[in-house]
This record gives sequence, structure tokens and C-alpha cells, in this order.
Amino acid sequence: MHLRTLTGGLAAVLVLSGPALTGPAEAVPSGDTGPAAAGVITYDASGAAEFTAAVDRGAAIWNKSVESVELRPAASGQRADVRIVADNGWPRSLPSSLGGGTVYLGRQAMDQGYYTVRVTAHELGHMLGLPDRKPGPCSSLMSGASAGLSCTNPYPSAAERAQVEKNFENARAGVLM
Repeated sequence: MHLRTLTGGLAAVLVLSGPALTGPAEAVPSGDTGPAAAGVITYDASGAAEFTAAVDRGAAIWNKSVESVELRPAASGQRADVRIVADNGWPRSLPSSLGGGTVYLGRQAMDQGYYTVRVTAHELGHMLGLPDRKPGPCSSLMSGASAGLSCTNPYPSAAERAQVEKNFENARAGVLM
């Protein structure tokens, strides 16, 4: 009888603690908060309209280019770190923090012939802590529109990749930038 009570009690404990045991595999050190510290930035491209595929390609480019941070689409019902919206103005980013803010994919640049994936990767670069580098060559993603209409390079340069790595290493270490 005692064995039955003991195993029944153990089973109840396991059932009740199941969600805690099957939670996220990634542990976030205490004191670290926000997307920069976690190394994952979620984005919501539901407002990106015709640019949704370009947003996903821009995020994939960054994910292949850097190791310290990953851009992921937000899960349904999850509040995203970065909100991406299409509008009729010029593309721009309004970072609220490293890895957080709003990207506006303005149709004005795309209507003029700028390469959508480059524009998207450039604006996501701002969310990763990179400033504009204008004027600049096509080899510099953050040179933006100053590289000209013919520039279709959506890849960050070695220096830009290194700066993003440094930004997120510093964020994890709690160093203010």
C-alpha cells in the first residue's frame, strides 16, 4: 500500500512539473534581459506586405553571416523584438535598443529600383547596432542608397560582421555601447 501511494505521489509530481521540465533548452543567465542578451531577436513581418519574402531573406543572410545573434520570426501570439512594416515613404529604422525597434520598408526606394533584399538586410543591420556608412561602396551593406541603384549586394562586409559580433558580445557581458 505504501508503495502504491509513493508511486502515485511521484507520478503526480512528474505530471505537474512536466511543463517546467520541457521548457526552453536555452538558459539565460540571471541579470541578462532582452533580445541582445539572449542572442535571439524575433521579428514580426506580418505588416511587411509584399516585402515579407525579402525580410526572411535578409534575416537569413544575417543568420549565415554572424554567430552571436540569430533573427527568427516571432511565433504566433509572441511579442516580437522587431516589428517590420511596409509604407509609402523612404526605408528607415527606429531602433529602441540593440535588437529592438521598428523597420519601415518604404516603397519609395523600391519604386525607384533599389534591390529589396539589400534594403531589407541594410535596415535589419540597424537593428543589430550598425550605423549608416554614407557615402560608401557597394561592398558595404551599410552604405545603403549611396552605393547606387545598380548595387544589389545584400551581404555585410567583414568589418560589418565583426561589429555585429562585438555588439552582441558586449551586450552579453553587460558593456554599454
